[in-house]
This record gives sequence, structure tokens and C-alpha cells, in this order.
Amino acid sequence: MRPGLVSIVGAGPGDPDLITVGALRRLQAADVVLFDRLVDGRLLDQARPDAELLDVGKVPGKSGQKQTDINALLVDRARQGKSVVRLKGGDPFVFGRGGEEADALHAEGVPFEIVPGVTSAVAAPAYAGIPVTQRGFSSTLTIVTGNEAPGKPESEVDWKALAEQKGTLVVLMGWENLAGIVETLVTHGRPANTPVALVRWGTEPDQQTIVGTLADIVGRAENAGFGPPVVFVVGEVVTLRDRLGWFDTRSLFGKRVLVTRTRVQAGQLSSLLTGLGARPIELPTIEFRQLEDTAGLDAALESLDEYDWVVFASVNAVTAVFERLAILGRDTRAFGTAKVAAIGLATAKGLAEHGITADLVPSEYFTKGMVDGLEERGLDGARVLLPRADIAPDTLSSGLEKLGARVYRVVAYATATPDASRALVKKTLEEGVDVATFTSSSTVTNLVGLLDGNLAALAGVTIACIGPVTAETAGALGLEVDIVAKEHTVPGLVKALEEHFGSHE
Repeated sequence: MRPGLVSIVGAGPGDPDLITVGALRRLQAADVVLFDRLVDGRLLDQARPDAELLDVGKVPGKSGQKQTDINALLVDRARQGKSVVRLKGGDPFVFGRGGEEADALHAEGVPFEIVPGVTSAVAAPAYAGIPVTQRGFSSTLTIVTGNEAPGKPESEVDWKALAEQKGTLVVLMGWENLAGIVETLVTHGRPANTPVALVRWGTEPDQQTIVGTLADIVGRAENAGFGPPVVFVVGEVVTLRDRLGWFDTRSLFGKRVLVTRTRVQAGQLSSLLTGLGARPIELPTIEFRQLEDTAGLDAALESLDEYDWVVFASVNAVTAVFERLAILGRDTRAFGTAKVAAIGLATAKGLAEHGITADLVPSEYFTKGMVDGLEERGLDGARVLLPRADIAPDTLSSGLEKLGARVYRVVAYATATPDASRALVKKTLEEGVDVATFTSSSTVTNLVGLLDGNLAALAGVTIACIGPVTAETAGALGLEVDIVAKEHTVPGLVKALEEHFGSHE
């Protein structure tokens, strides 16, 4: 069998957005992925569902996979004819042992390619507001590994020469030998008042940065309880952080935010949170499924043109209706003269994607807004179709019936609690979250169900709801709601989080 191609790929320094287009394309297509300890888990979500994921990470100070074992795995999977991605933190050729792996593949006649990545030696300082070169400060950059003690006789690092040079020095993997590195640099002539910085978990939402001098940085790091992974920056460029710091000054920086939406719908919320410096922790408490019995929905859709209004309360209802219409061989013409109403801009956008412009989108994105809006149009005697979830409350239909409408409720899609979430919820909350976000009543109900009603697990967690209906459900279940978005949309919820935490600084 002809061996498959091995792609030795740089995953970047941590932030998933820093992976290159080429690296992402190979990751998404791979049969097998061998990944390191510092590769962000969100990148692994980009792998194919059927891909074999092999953790070959090495933990400092602990026994783990030997390099020879990793090389053998690469050769073995390639000889099975599989496409293999060796996903390495940072750049594979910058202290990543990628060259050794490529050499081993060459020796075995296995084809390979190298996909460079963004190295933490540059990215971590950049995210800390420290340019590694800057006119008037430093025109040279030296990157060294610090995993060997400076006093080691056979060390390949010339610390004396490094101490004498005036440019920027970046030390990777130097945490364990930090005190010795600092002492050696000062002993060989680097001034004790040289500005330095330590950047821990660079480019990640929990990034930490300590600034000091060679004289005091070890004590500062110990007092802060620092530990690996750390990038050590030495040089005058460190003084620029006061002016150029940007990443850790964002409004939600460092906040761990629980996202309870479906995995498909979590993207927008997670993306907005990430952009403001938060770490979204996705724990879907609900998923939507197609109906096993579609007879009721099919009957309603076959007579769409007999209704005066079709009211969509969510984008999920839109998706379910149009998927079923397609199966029935019908399209937007099935609506005939029926008017269409949508709760929320996302629902209206979903309709527009199918060629329907909503006749009514209330300014208030919840049930009361829809009832008030339709009351102004006159509903007495009107036939109203309401496609909805199997667990939808009767609040909307009851409100419309009070206006004299004849409301026909039809279940368009089913809901369920994802099987995987029950195993994850306890672990997630034990690791700690700062905020729990809820975008519907069902996400609240299902999370409380996953916790078996034990709300103690949410003690001290800020509870944020997309609107008053969701907040009412949370309150009824015993949660103390801290934030209710004024605009009942995902961007509105994120804005409410910004305002809340901005007022508590």
C-alpha cells in the first residue's frame, strides 16, 4: 500500500484564530491527528468526526510519550494509507522537534510536508503589547530555549554572548530554570535593571503578564504563583507594554462564560465573547431533532394558504418548516396570501434566506411584543398557524386567542438534552465559570435538569438571560438572575454582559 502523506503542522500559540488557512484545511481533512499538550481543544473540534485523535503531549516533569514512539506512530498510520496531521503548538521548526519527526519520516520513505505556524516567541509578547522589535528600542531578536540549566557544561546556548547583546531576547520553555537564567544574564553583564516580562498562557483568554526587571522578576513570579507555559522577554521593548497593551484590557477579558445554546447556534455567541476577551465554555443543554411522526406538520403545511397569519417564534421553527416543505416538494408559494410574523431579527433573517419578508417583526423580541403587534393588525376571527417546539409554552397561543384568533398549534421540531452534556456539566462547573448565559427557557430548564436540581453548583456564578421570559423561568427554578438583556438578541446579551462587568470594575 502506498503510504499516506504526513503533514507536520503548526497550530499556532494558543488562540485558535491564529492557525493558518493551510493548516486548518489539512486538519479538517485528516484521517489521523496526533496533537500536543498545548494545542487548544477548540482546534480539535475542527477535525472530522470520524478522525482518529491521538494525544501525544508531554507534560513537564512527568513521563509521557517518547519522541521515538511518536515517530513510530506517524510512520505506522501513514503506512496504513491514511492522511496524517501532526499538530504541534506554535511553529514545528521553532523548538518543536518538527525537524526530527521529518527526518524520521524521510528515513522510512514516508512522504511529508511542513506547514509553518505562528510561534509563541512572537505572538505571546504581541498579545501582551510588547513588540519584539521596534525602531529606537531593538533591531535584533534572539530566540532561545531555556529548558537546559545555564550552568550545564555541554549547553549549546552561549549565555555570555546573549547577556552582552543589546537586542530583544525571548526565552521559551525557561520556567524551571528562570532563576538560573536571570542570574547568568546579570553575571555576564546584562544590567540588573533591564526591563523584562513573563507571559503565561500567551494569546489565551486566561493570559497573565508580569513586568519587572532582571533584579526582581523571579520574586514577582513566585508571589503571583506563576507556572508553565511561560514566555520570558528581556529588553527595552518591554517598556512599550504600558502604551501598547490591548488584549488583556478588553471588557470581558478572562471571564469564563458558559454557553448553553445548541452546538450549531453557539457560534455567534462564542465568537462575540471571544472577541471581547472571554473564554466561552460551550455546554449545549438542548438539541433540536426532526419529528419521528410528521403527519400533523405535513397536514398544516399542505394547507398553508388557508391561514391568515403564520407566526414563527424562533429560527428553529423556520428551519423545520422549510426543511419539511422541501421534502413535500413545495416552496414559498405554499404560503399563498398568508401573512408571516417573526419574533426577533434572527427569525426574520431566517425567513429572508428562504425568500420571505416578514410582514411583522415586533420591536420587542418576545411573546408580549408579538401579541401587541398582531393586536394592532386585528385578529378577531383570524386563522393563525403557530409552528413550534414540542416543549413550547402556551403563552403566545393563549395571548393570540384572547384577541379572538383561531390558533392552530403544530409541533414542527422536537427537543432533547444532548447525551454528552450530562457527563460534561459536572466537570465544567468544577473547573469553574464566571457567567452562565441562557438564550431560552428550555436552556435553563435543561441545565437545571442536568444538575438534578442541585443549584449549589451555580453558587457565585453570574446568571445572564436573553430576555424577561427566560429570566422568569430561571427565577421560577430557583436561580437568582443578575443580568437581563434590554435587547433580546445574542448581541444584546453580550452588550448586557459588557455593561454589567464594566459597572463592577
